[in-house]
Amino acid sequence: MTSTGFDSWGRIDRRARQSVSPDAYENLRESAAPGAFLPFGNGRSYGDSCHNDQGKLIESRVRTRILGFDPGTGIIACDAGVTLHSILETAIPHRFFLPVTPGTASVTVAGAVANDVHGKNHHARGTFGRHVRGLTLLRSNGEMLACSPVENRELFYATIAGMGLTGLILSVDLQLMKVPSAHIQQHAIRFDTLADYFGMVETVDAEHEYSVAWIDQLAAGKRVGRGVLLAGDHADASCEFPDMPRARRLSVPIAPPFNLLNTMTLKAFNELYFRKEKRGETVKTVKWPGYFHPLDAIGNWNRLYGPKGLYQHQSVYPSADAPYLTPRLLETARKAGHASFLTVLKKFGSQQSGGLLSFPRPGFTLTLDFANQGEETLKLLNRLDAMVVEAGGAINPYKDARMSPQTFDFSFPRWRELEELRDPAMVSNFWKRTALSLPG
Repeated sequence: MTSTGFDSWGRIDRRARQSVSPDAYENLRESAAPGAFLPFGNGRSYGDSCHNDQGKLIESRVRTRILGFDPGTGIIACDAGVTLHSILETAIPHRFFLPVTPGTASVTVAGAVANDVHGKNHHARGTFGRHVRGLTLLRSNGEMLACSPVENRELFYATIAGMGLTGLILSVDLQLMKVPSAHIQQHAIRFDTLADYFGMVETVDAEHEYSVAWIDQLAAGKRVGRGVLLAGDHADASCEFPDMPRARRLSVPIAPPFNLLNTMTLKAFNELYFRKEKRGETVKTVKWPGYFHPLDAIGNWNRLYGPKGLYQHQSVYPSADAPYLTPRLLETARKAGHASFLTVLKKFGSQQSGGLLSFPRPGFTLTLDFANQGEETLKLLNRLDAMVVEAGGAINPYKDARMSPQTFDFSFPRWRELEELRDPAMVSNFWKRTALSLPG
């Protein structure tokens, strides 16, 4: 089947792509040519790690059963195509929550495993993969393997952050986290400089489950480095908000003919966003979707970047370099004439994932996104890469659509171990562009 419903979230390379159902793949796999397939979740990866344009995508999102949930232990078993939102719908009434959630609940659980996603509480809980109790993996040679930290261990940790390259994930067993309420007691701390942020983030992280900072990337002069740190903890059981707030009502039906998130509009937005928080610290209870997944309230918000799509750049770099490197990255983008709507800064903790290609590591991570302006945007992203690599950092592969093989090699020196365990039937545009372009 050929369909147009398989774009990545960045919408850089939009085209019809061939796909098969998981059932069809199970019938085809034994005769599969090398690199003929790749699992596809819900299309929330930003670049080409979810595409295989010389082969077929396996539409994992069509399998959406909750296979079992134990409200005593908080262990949930589900099909690979179940979204994180569906898990929350099942778990929250029993006072459980995802131990780690990324900025959208629309990702599939297999996608969360394959990218070993992180959230606002990496300093406290690490990555998603740390909470996976086990998974079932179908290899193209016909093996259906139960993988866990004790069974088929090597393949288990290759599958976590393995970007779908080790086989087709069929099901996942996940340990959820007991909470008094799904909603969040939020501490909004407005700061005027990055020095203020770096001066308080260690203490804030030690005191709170969640911590993330929004930065005004366009601020210049005396306003450079201003932002808001949003710390939080789960509210107590007396919280009066309904467990499952009303679903989103807004959506962007079509992509406008030009980028709506440009320098002019974002300067106005940033000013309003910064000023809406009072000076000092403001504490209030907020609903969990607004704290964890604010942009899920707007369907297809990525279309606001216009017909050429967007690039997202997420990097991680050592803590010692962060006070110097962070403002340089922001300034480099600003001077290049690129405005970032989602500019997020947070501190990763020291908990290790185990996933061979897991992106988080101790240090600070900065996320920027830019409307695609063609060659000028690519030049900027290459400059940002070089600055991060020089500091000993890394670039996030599942946010990427253009990093060089050399940058990937520096960021993930263990990639050859994943290549040894890769299912020969599975490959992605990203893997061919980076790993398979390097010496073996």
